[in-house]
Amino acid sequence: MALWKDQYGREQSGPDPAAKEPEKTASTLVAVAEPARTAPQTRPDTAAGSKESVIAAGLTIEGKIEGTGHVRIAGNFKGDVHVQGNLTIESGAHLTGGVRAHTVVVGGELEGNIDAASRVELLQTGVLNGDLKAGSLTVAAGSRMRGRAEFGWDEKPKG
Repeated sequence: MALWKDQYGREQSGPDPAAKEPEKTASTLVAVAEPARTAPQTRPDTAAGSKESVIAAGLTIEGKIEGTGHVRIAGNFKGDVHVQGNLTIESGAHLTGGVRAHTVVVGGELEGNIDAASRVELLQTGVLNGDLKAGSLTVAAGSRMRGRAEFGWDEKPKG
């Protein structure tokens, strides 16, 4: 007497070969682990879907950065940075040039002017040698600045 029928309709007896647990192979384990690795990694300070370019520590680059997106400098950069996004200068990094960005966070050293930023943060390790023009300014104890600062003024023409 048959206990069940296989996929082709033939009667089978004994333990169901399909009921036994499938062998775990490397491909099975990779397929299980794959969704966890592909989860998007986002930084809390970057908006969803925006890109961040990084100049790594130990690199020295000279030129000009323009465009949309965020920029993080951990090495040395000589030139102007004009981005429609955020600029972060990491502790130990050095930037020589003018800056125009939405938000500027200075943890390293900036030799140049910051113009038309909506927000500027000088971290404890930050050094700014230049003028600053921003909507708001946050200064941490221990940071240093040499230059002129204008912040909190509405730049819209009155009329």
